[in-house]
Amino acid sequence: MKILALDSATEACSVALNLEGEIVEHFQLLPRRHSRELLGMVDNLLQKQGISRFDLDALAFGRGPGAFTGLRIAAAMVQGLAFAIEKPVVEVSTLRALAQEGFREHQANAVLAAIDARMGEVYWGAFREQDGLMQPVMEEQVVAPEKVVLPGGVFGGEQSWLGMGTGWQFEDQLAAKVVKCYPEAYPRAADIAILAAADFNQGLAVSAEQARPVYLRDKVALKKSERS
Repeated sequence: MKILALDSATEACSVALNLEGEIVEHFQLLPRRHSRELLGMVDNLLQKQGISRFDLDALAFGRGPGAFTGLRIAAAMVQGLAFAIEKPVVEVSTLRALAQEGFREHQANAVLAAIDARMGEVYWGAFREQDGLMQPVMEEQVVAPEKVVLPGGVFGGEQSWLGMGTGWQFEDQLAAKVVKCYPEAYPRAADIAILAAADFNQGLAVSAEQARPVYLRDKVALKKSERS
C-alpha cells in the first residue's frame, strides 16, 4: 500500500508517504506560506522516493479542526490530486493525528489533544490507544479552555492523560490535569499517514468530490459575544 498524506491545518505544513508501513515525512513550520509551499513539498517527496502519483493507492489529509484557510488549502489540493489520478481520499482528524503522535513519540495510550482555536477557545478531543492506533472516546468540540471536559469515567484518572497540541499553552486555564503536556506539538502528516492506512483498510476512504474539511466552529464571522 502506498498512501500520500498532507497537512496544513496549523502553522505547520507537512507531507508524508506510507510505503507498506514505512513512513517518510517532510515537516516544516511555514506560517502563511502553505499555499506556496505545499505542492512543491509533495512533488519533492515523491521524487526523492522514486514514486509517481499514479503509483499511489490513496491520498489522505488532515481534515481539521484547525485554521480555516489551511484546511481549505489541504482539502483542495488533495481533491485536485485525487481527481487527476482517480484515487480515493481518507479524511483524518487533526486532533486524532496529534493523539497518534503522543503514542508514537511518548508511548502514551491516553491523550488529550488541544489546538489553539483563537477567539479564546481550543479545539478539544480525547483519545485512547487500541492496537497501536488512537481512537476517540468523546466527540470533538470547540470550547473555552476553562470549560473543557474529560470523557465519562475519566478512564483511569486524570493523571493518566498526556496533553498534546498548541491548546496546551493554556494549561493553567484548562479544566483538565495531565501527567505532562507538549504545547509545541503540531499535527503531522506522518501520523495522518499511519491512521489513514488503517482507515483505508476498513473501507473508510471517500471519493475526491466527497472529501471535506471539518471546522467545528460554524459561525466564523461572529464575534465571541455573539456566539455565546
